[in-house]
Amino acid sequence: MPRLVIAIPARDEAAQLPACLAALAVQQGVAAADVAVLVMANNCTDDTAGLARALAPRLPFRLEVGECRLPPGRAHAGGARRAAMEAGAALFGADPPQGALLFSTDADGRATPGWIAANLAAFAAGADAVAGTYAPDPEEAALLPAPMRRREALESGYAALLEEMASLVDADPHDPWPRHAVHSGASIALRLSAYEAVGGLPEVPVGEDRALFAALQRAGLRVRHSPAARVIVSCRLQGRALGGMADTLRRRLAEPEAPADERLEPALAALLRLRCRNALRRLHEGRPRLGDPRRLALALGLPLDQLRKIAAMPHFWPAWEALQHAAPALQRRPLRMAELPGETARLRALLKLLRFGRSWVSGRAADPADSAACAAEA
Repeated sequence: MPRLVIAIPARDEAAQLPACLAALAVQQGVAAADVAVLVMANNCTDDTAGLARALAPRLPFRLEVGECRLPPGRAHAGGARRAAMEAGAALFGADPPQGALLFSTDADGRATPGWIAANLAAFAAGADAVAGTYAPDPEEAALLPAPMRRREALESGYAALLEEMASLVDADPHDPWPRHAVHSGASIALRLSAYEAVGGLPEVPVGEDRALFAALQRAGLRVRHSPAARVIVSCRLQGRALGGMADTLRRRLAEPEAPADERLEPALAALLRLRCRNALRRLHEGRPRLGDPRRLALALGLPLDQLRKIAAMPHFWPAWEALQHAAPALQRRPLRMAELPGETARLRALLKLLRFGRSWVSGRAADPADSAACAAEA
């Protein structure tokens, strides 16, 4: 019986699947006998399933191939991945081995040689789930229009700076720096027990990967965002699954001035959010500083009793979601692409202070009330 199952949804991927499986065949730091790979061919018009079966004898791991036809209401990214992951979980049988792990990646992706090892290292350090990251296929990326490549570089660079600021202002012991903020179906890894605890992958048409990690965090499970768990992904504009990366790229090509990724926000707003999150974390963990929670309540304009009820919720991430919903000062506003260069410069300046002036972080300037004032003045 395998200890690790990798579930791969595949729709008309006969051209890409061989490279995906070849990349899994050369993974380091894991015995092939401990690994099984499940390819779930859904709604195919080509011979994806037949090709996978033909490749099976030449692979070092056990390869299982399933076929299904999802109805129109489920024939999307979330439906396809859930079908694959449910079939993958079933390979463990009625009595799964202790510490069983369920991974998922994309049929058009190529895991880097240390992908499995990086995920295993995160589990050994105490993670319940691991969000890996991705890098675009360099040959395909070179074919994208130059403005789109510049936009992607600006957004990814800004996201990395925001995540570094998060690690300085609101450090998570289970998710230390270096880390990222990507939740991608190209690299999902979790304990089978964690998968079952949240009822499996949410079957949503778009963003099933983000929905899964959000559910894990709401349940109080430890999520590691590992930069070392990396998959090379396709940049093609004609994808197979509705709501996938190809759809995103096409929308950005059609609307070059569309707002930046929803995860991104102005630097001072992000700083306010992180400081408030850190203050709530302290309250939730029962280690308040002098002035907590009154200072946070005043900064956000919330009744003290309401803030205390939020901080007393059983798990931190639902409490943080509740605080953001309750506090108008924490509502996000779209970041326009035209703002990104200036906000990047501002964020770099803030990071310089945070890196080299830790007393600035722990002193008065780190209080949410001061952050709110700074944000209001910006």
